[in-house]
This record gives sequence, C-alpha cells and structure tokens, in this order.
Amino acid sequence: MPRKYKHLRYEDRRKLEEMFKAGASVALAAGKLGVHRDTVYKELARCGADPHTYKAAEAQETL
Repeated sequence: MPRKYKHLRYEDRRKLEEMFKAGASVALAAGKLGVHRDTVYKELARCGADPHTYKAAEAQETL
C-alpha cells in the first residue's frame, strides 16, 4: 500500500526555497514537488516562515 503522506527531504526544501524566490505559489510549488499543498503549509508553519522568508537551511535545522 502506498504511503499517504510524504515527508520533505533537504533537497525538496532547497527546491521549495528556489520556487518561492521565483514567485511560485504554495499550490504550484506543491504540485512540482509531488506533495499536497497542506504539506507545504505545514512546512512553513513548522519553521515559522512564509513563502517570502522561507530558508531551506533554517527549516532543516528546526527538525
């Protein structure tokens, strides 16, 4: 049975940061990463950032 949820890896976080810097929306970024947009919203909430202030390295350190 396939997993219902997907955790973000550091590589995914770096891609997410690049997409946000390029002006991508949460929905677009989630689609390109192959995750649900709630996964991205939870990632932002977990590290206390928004799409404009998100940093992959800082997010990784909060794990």
